[in-house]
Amino acid sequence: MKTMVTRRRLPASEQQDLRDRFPGDTGAYLAETLEGALPTIALGAHSSLATAIQNDTRGDMVFAQQVYGYGRPGDVLWAFSTSGRSRNVVLAGATAIARGLKVLAFTGEMPGPLSALASAAVMVPASTTPEVQEFHLPIYHALCEALEQRFFPR
Repeated sequence: MKTMVTRRRLPASEQQDLRDRFPGDTGAYLAETLEGALPTIALGAHSSLATAIQNDTRGDMVFAQQVYGYGRPGDVLWAFSTSGRSRNVVLAGATAIARGLKVLAFTGEMPGPLSALASAAVMVPASTTPEVQEFHLPIYHALCEALEQRFFPR
């Protein structure tokens, strides 16, 4: 949703449109400050919705329900599970496939239900939670940087 490494300036035409629509400080500020973005939703960040799903449906459905509601064909579910067996993440992956999404899975070294569902699986050579998560960090940073360069070239 925002710059990671390279400043994502809006195209000149969009900057001018903001200046024209909102003369004065507001348009100029928006034109200078807004950044190019890819639509992204962190499913774990909606605590009120998560609580409602957990209380009214089932706790393991918290991500699957959001994937069902938000996901559209062609979208990507980027799923993290250290073990590759976390039921709530696996159910989200299955829902993603049913809705026409691709699944990018980040797991530990052992194949599991999540990697089996994935269009692409990054399975790092570790099995303990701290090690798996440490391996994931530079990989997903590199992937985010590559996506930024692809969609927001300098």
